[in-house]
Amino acid sequence: MITPRRAAVAAALVLALVSPLSAASTAFAAGPGPAGIPVAGTTASVAVALPRPTGPHAVGRSVLDLVDQQRTDPWVPSAGPRQLMVSVFYPARPGTGSGPAPYMTQPEAHALLAGAAPAGTPIPPGPVPLPAGWAAEDAKPAPGKYPLVLLSPGFNLSRATLTGLAEDLASRGYVVALVDHTYESFGVTFPDGRTLPAEILDNPPPHGWADVELSRAKDMSFVIDQLTGPHPAWPYAARLIDRHRIGMAGHSLGGSSAATTMAADPRVLAGVNLDGSFQQEAPAAGVGDRPFLMLGTQAAESPGMDVSWTKAWAQLDGWKRWLTVSGFTHPSFTDEPLLAAALGVPMRGDTTPPQREAQITRAYVAAFFDLQLKGIPQPLLDGPSAAYPEVAFQH
Repeated sequence: MITPRRAAVAAALVLALVSPLSAASTAFAAGPGPAGIPVAGTTASVAVALPRPTGPHAVGRSVLDLVDQQRTDPWVPSAGPRQLMVSVFYPARPGTGSGPAPYMTQPEAHALLAGAAPAGTPIPPGPVPLPAGWAAEDAKPAPGKYPLVLLSPGFNLSRATLTGLAEDLASRGYVVALVDHTYESFGVTFPDGRTLPAEILDNPPPHGWADVELSRAKDMSFVIDQLTGPHPAWPYAARLIDRHRIGMAGHSLGGSSAATTMAADPRVLAGVNLDGSFQQEAPAAGVGDRPFLMLGTQAAESPGMDVSWTKAWAQLDGWKRWLTVSGFTHPSFTDEPLLAAALGVPMRGDTTPPQREAQITRAYVAAFFDLQLKGIPQPLLDGPSAAYPEVAFQH
């Protein structure tokens, strides 16, 4: 079920991670991270840090294990109720928390390598280099009420690959729920120590990608229930989340699922698709007059390149933008290029520096949500900007 574009991206990331590991000795040391945070499992010559968040708030993170007792897992029914791991990033009080939030678990990292590696690629044993982020685990929340933004990763990818975007939004005054879709990611680690694989690869659903989008919409609605309902699963939810201001963004299949989620759940007021082909025949028709941003690569999502974007554009009735970015490849909207470049193996076909890719993605996603969920005017979304000449306004 992996599309050719997704397969190429996965292979590039695997090679980026495997190559330095293969040449390294078996001895690993921690490298310096942001603000002195150690980067777990890196070689002495590699120090990987995500770009610093750009907002005024410090960032906290809590990890939730959510179980939907009303829904059997769609991909592995024998597993029982649908179970999801969710990272919640939020504005926090500086200097609080139990320490730096880990990027992902080592079992998740090994599962990503093993699952995405081209046939015959050796995966060395030992720790996988992981980046350091800027969030403090279970930090005390900052005062105030904030909009909620849901984030959904690309197919097979861990939720961790959108950590940089999640941290940045939280620093700008959002609560961000970053969701792993169980049995779709190459590996998701649960509190009991299990790391569940991508079972969907061996047992594809009858209607393919369309079924996956519909399942993700149900996942997201359940997460909203758990964070905004009368008995929220996160202790800070009632204090921090403004349940009347909810948006969703995602990358690749996660981006196209934003429209499917909006069509199914009127609580989601605004959506962003980061370079994902729409898999539902008419997902945007259900969005109605709610605002939607389509932000993709110039190579794949310019007019005439992706029929699904042309159809979706015609169906969107509210505020909408179709933006394309030159020099970007499919993973440019995630942490993947930064990780690969830091390890000395840039992504194939990627001509934009990873820090610049993060800057552009963060600027336009944050501008969209600041306009649509906070009502703050955003000239950046009115037309081409001299600060971002890579971004073209279509239609």
